[in-house]
Amino acid sequence: FAALLALAAPSHAQTSPVDQIQQAVESHLRVMLEQQAQRQGWQGMQLRYEIDVPKSAANLRECSNPLKVQATGAAPSAMDRQQLQVRCTDASSWTVNATGQAHLFLPVVHAEGLVERGQTLTANDLKLRRINIAKARRGYYSRLDEVVGMTAKRRIRAGQTIHPALLEQAMAVRRGQPVKIIASHDGIEAST
Repeated sequence: FAALLALAAPSHAQTSPVDQIQQAVESHLRVMLEQQAQRQGWQGMQLRYEIDVPKSAANLRECSNPLKVQATGAAPSAMDRQQLQVRCTDASSWTVNATGQAHLFLPVVHAEGLVERGQTLTANDLKLRRINIAKARRGYYSRLDEVVGMTAKRRIRAGQTIHPALLEQAMAVRRGQPVKIIASHDGIEAST
């Protein structure tokens, strides 16, 4: 009868060491990316995490203190795969290595339709679509006003992410357009 009471009684929910490690790594990555987002002026970011914890972590004891997380690798960006050391500083005192990578999704500029080489871009040619910027190795633009008025260096497919190598500043004068040239020196002016 006592065994049935023990089964029916609500159990005290405990967090497993693996869950603790994953939460600590996620928190560490989130803080790193929030700092970078603030520096870069990113708006509307969404995060997803990929965290690898060794199977042996399931044999560790639950840590009663907050876990300490320290980067051990030399990843240049917060969006790169991070090698981390996670430590418990209570009486059970353990250390485990884990890896974590954040996937950061931001709205970036894409071509609404086909853009021909030499075409000057307008707001109607562009749209914002959310992508994982960690995979946008060629770069990206996060605001339409950064791109409007620029010219396509080559043909851009509909839906393609707009990156700096695809664009150049629009020419001030187009071929065949009339131009007036004025030269002046010491008060003398000549024009054609």
